[in-house]
Amino acid sequence: MTSAGEVRSGGRRALITGLGAAALGGAAAVVGAAPAQAAEGPQNVRRVESIAELAGIRARAGDVAIAAGYRTAGDAGVLVYTGADAGGVKANGGTVIAAQKGTVWLLQHDGTVDFRAFGILDAKTAADDALDAMVGDESIRRIEAHTDLLFQRRHRFTRSRLEIDFGGHTISTEGIEKNTHDNPFGAVMFFTGVAKDDTVEHALAEAWPELTDAVAVPDAGRFPVGSWWAVQCAPVAGGGGDERELQRFVEVTQRIDDTHIRIDYLNGWPLEKGRRLTWRRFDPVTSVRISNMRFLGAGPFDGPADGGLPDPREMTGSHPVAFEYAIRCDVADVHASQTWWPVVMRRWNTHFVTERCSIENPPTVFYGGAGYLTQQIYCLYGRVSDCTSSNARHLNDLTASAYCLVENCHGDGDDQGGNPFTTHGQYEHDLTFLGCSGLMDIANSGAQWGTSAKRITVRDHVCSWFVAGTKITDLTLENVRVIPRSTFDPQATMTINADGAQLRGCTAGLLAIGQRSSRSTRPTTIEDCTFALPKDQVLVQTPVANTVTFSRCTIGGLDAAKVRGSGAVRFLDCDLSGPASGAPVEIGSSRVTIRGGTVRDAALVMTAARDQVVVLDGVELSTTRTQGATLGRGAGGGTVSWRLSGVESTASGDAAHLGIGSGVNHVRIQDSRFNGGRLDLAEGFAGDSTLLYSASVENGVKRGLPAAGDRILIDDTILTV
Repeated sequence: MTSAGEVRSGGRRALITGLGAAALGGAAAVVGAAPAQAAEGPQNVRRVESIAELAGIRARAGDVAIAAGYRTAGDAGVLVYTGADAGGVKANGGTVIAAQKGTVWLLQHDGTVDFRAFGILDAKTAADDALDAMVGDESIRRIEAHTDLLFQRRHRFTRSRLEIDFGGHTISTEGIEKNTHDNPFGAVMFFTGVAKDDTVEHALAEAWPELTDAVAVPDAGRFPVGSWWAVQCAPVAGGGGDERELQRFVEVTQRIDDTHIRIDYLNGWPLEKGRRLTWRRFDPVTSVRISNMRFLGAGPFDGPADGGLPDPREMTGSHPVAFEYAIRCDVADVHASQTWWPVVMRRWNTHFVTERCSIENPPTVFYGGAGYLTQQIYCLYGRVSDCTSSNARHLNDLTASAYCLVENCHGDGDDQGGNPFTTHGQYEHDLTFLGCSGLMDIANSGAQWGTSAKRITVRDHVCSWFVAGTKITDLTLENVRVIPRSTFDPQATMTINADGAQLRGCTAGLLAIGQRSSRSTRPTTIEDCTFALPKDQVLVQTPVANTVTFSRCTIGGLDAAKVRGSGAVRFLDCDLSGPASGAPVEIGSSRVTIRGGTVRDAALVMTAARDQVVVLDGVELSTTRTQGATLGRGAGGGTVSWRLSGVESTASGDAAHLGIGSGVNHVRIQDSRFNGGRLDLAEGFAGDSTLLYSASVENGVKRGLPAAGDRILIDDTILTV
């Protein structure tokens, strides 16, 4: 005999009759995909209302049971199970249900299981056990959430090839277990590779040139093709304690010969012969994707407001996900608030995507490492796109990382102390930022890490503060706009390092050019840019020894500005201006070239702090000042050589076109025209000084010239009233 809820069946038609067509639609496909443990031949097909009812039935091998829900019909959808002997299988209340007399019911699925199958129907019951069970089941490839969830543990997984989709539901973490000190990997979900007992340490037998993927090793046989290694070099001699040019997670792609291998990385920094490398082998986590959640961090949310220690929130706070020694592990559509450590924490990752994620209002933006959306340490080949931050520390932090793209990301709330875009200065290279907005601070975390970066490109960026003044080589900025904001930086600051920096189409207020490295082979050029300098601005700082070229730029606000570097400075087809009431611009460069363009209401004084060559060619000078000189010489002891050709200068009153009254000067003026004002040269040509003044026109100029002599030649000059 059969019970009321049981159908003895060897065929499909009897199954339809026993269950009804309504149940079949949700169950038939799943039953058809059941694992091989379902016995062939006649089966008992049971229909139950709940898992509690199912647990009261002995699960014979080959039996099939269909539950209308977990607790009540419809609360978890239709659940299909097959019976089996327990055989050491541990019941977990979801995929494995304990039955009578040492038997179990096994959930049948097509690789996708959701939390409701474990009776997790809301955020009142912690979902930690269910998460552990599903991640630990290799037959499950996709985990889904169909309700809000609560997690109270910090999980560590080594599982690969898994997708967890939270369906846009809210994930809360109140009451989560304490983290350990300074542990940004204490996330709700931490996926990590597994270290193998295989480490190789050696000195480079030959130099490893920049942008090469072939490297010398003691024994290439230790590095199988397809194996993954965390490789790093010894610290830089005499540098910071964490200053290394190489820290990457790489795959061996070729055995070249007995002592050379090829890896999937073109190194960004050259390493000389003798530098020590350490290789540690890992079985990485691969192909994990976390998506679609609204994450709420755990409280309390009040604490030290300035990053002071101790701060107990580093132990109680929470964040959703972290990856280490991971490849192709992605995060999408995760929106977090009040999180402590970075929402998405990565270290030793490669080939990853973080997209459409956000953070708002973390508890702190001052505690080191806290309050980020995403941080990448020692990472390669990543893309961060379409992300946002509000009142956070960093939207994106790239530390010791390379070949990554940050695109269409936007950070606001700068006034709260945040800084959306940053790199750490730990020898990052080949990073690109496209179409983003928010403060940017590159390679500025401190000498401990090297304050170095190379080939950073920023395009179509807007912000109110842009700082890139450390040892940054080959910086490229295109259409970067720094806009003043009274509540944060009214000066609209932009700083760069004169080591191959190239700017095109940029706009800022305060521009400061320094030099802390000299690694580049390309010139430092600033083209088609506009700057409005504050008073007393040091435009070119003292350490700058490289040539800086401004081309087709507009630079206003020249009032007591300074150009102090010893390197040459060139203004080509530029428009320079200052307030007529402003103080002179002090220029100490060894060579000053102004070719084409205009200089309006700005007084330029060569300091003569060193020997200087000053070339003006085809420039239009004009001033509404009635005193002082448009071009003048300071009291320094250097020799200044002046070359004026094709200059058109207009002045009025007692303002001088050119005022030279001391020191040794060699002046050549040709093919130029002076309108109004004065020429004050009478006192500046004693001793070895020389003056050649010819083929020019003075129109209503008050002359103050030295007497002709062996070193003074004034000829072919037209004087008009």
